[in-house]
Amino acid sequence: MGLAQKYGSVRLGYIFAVLAAIMFGSVSTLAKPLVSTVNPLLLSSMIYLIAAATLTPLAQKQSFPASKKNYLLILAISLCGAVIAPSLFFVGLTHASASDAALIANGEVFFSVLLAIAFFKERLGKIGYLSTALILTGMIIVTTDLNFSDFTLEQLHYQDMLLILSMLFWGIDNNLSRILAQKINVAKIAQIKSAIGGAIMLAIAIFGFGVPISIQSAQIMPILVLGIVGFAASLYFFMQSLKRINTVRTVLIFSMSSVFGMVAASVFLQEQISWYQVVAAGIMVFGVYMMNRKESMINPV
Repeated sequence: MGLAQKYGSVRLGYIFAVLAAIMFGSVSTLAKPLVSTVNPLLLSSMIYLIAAATLTPLAQKQSFPASKKNYLLILAISLCGAVIAPSLFFVGLTHASASDAALIANGEVFFSVLLAIAFFKERLGKIGYLSTALILTGMIIVTTDLNFSDFTLEQLHYQDMLLILSMLFWGIDNNLSRILAQKINVAKIAQIKSAIGGAIMLAIAIFGFGVPISIQSAQIMPILVLGIVGFAASLYFFMQSLKRINTVRTVLIFSMSSVFGMVAASVFLQEQISWYQVVAAGIMVFGVYMMNRKESMINPV
């Protein structure tokens, strides 16, 4: 691959990461009313099955290389990212406060970066660490408004632990997906992952907990949008980004979904945006710009 072609592929990686963040952040507001009216396991299973069906046209002509390592990787990715993580998250979200959930949700970026550096040999340069600090700072501001006075360790109950554990498993999923995406079509990975995860969660919901499949007509469209745009499209672009740039860069850029979610909430839910959040958004955008510089990585992809 020539230098120009390689650099163009990296640029596409950044574009895909931003698109994934926009799609996931913008439609996340749709999940708010659904979590309280639809069983979390049933909701998760339907969203992932819809995502699998959406990705099928892109993946049906792609083969999955048969090897023990590939089978183990796709199984681990499916269990971590499409069964355990969403199950823990939606169950924890049902019982946890919104403020705790928003704060703890940033753990996916933390765990993804930590695992990538500690176990998957990804290294940052000085600018990379600076951009990481900027993005993490922005995430903390945008989710807390710098109001830490009401948060104590005594408040960290089992529902908060479920949310933290879900972020750990999504971090594992991100790093394993990066490995598999280097040799297998990303649409195929996303399709198989979504199908396995959706099927397992549906079986657990119906046969394990006896959850009835009861969906109101008004809930169908929000669920379809969540499955098609919020999960299928964002997952596809996210994995395309993983393939072109490393895990650290991808998840840090993807963390801007909180900024896009903030804008969507303001537009569609008429939620007010504080000046803290505006400042945080600016810090995160600048951090992403710094991450885009080739000097941010010791060994640029």
